[in-house]
Amino acid sequence: MGDHSSLVRLGCAAGLALSLSLPVHAAEPPPESPVERLAVPALWGQGTKSCAAYLASRPGPGTPAGIASEEYRLYRQWLAGLVTGLNLAVGRDVLAGGELDAAMLRIGALCEKQPQEDFFNTSLRLIRSLGQLQGDSGRAKQ
Repeated sequence: MGDHSSLVRLGCAAGLALSLSLPVHAAEPPPESPVERLAVPALWGQGTKSCAAYLASRPGPGTPAGIASEEYRLYRQWLAGLVTGLNLAVGRDVLAGGELDAAMLRIGALCEKQPQEDFFNTSLRLIRSLGQLQGDSGRAKQ
């Protein structure tokens, strides 16, 4: 029995010596995700495109939105998502009762004046002009 306990102690001592001889590495923080490295929020979809691209996608005068090009429908859906998100964030209708198709027409008029502007900023300019957002931060009016 004495030999067994000596072997156990020797094994424990060897394990302890081995563990103490191994280099200790400080835990490294997990690598940054690509999103965390961005200094500004990422924009996705049609909002990143220029007003000139939006103007080129618009249906002709009198053409129902239902038969508009796929590209135009993507802009319309993108605006619907933006408006929905802002409505939820600020707790009110950021189009001030206006219809989405009317907003698309007004954005088109703004785009004609500044075709180099992107669709996102032009959409926000319209919403701010309706008085539902204030300042450049997009915070709700109190």
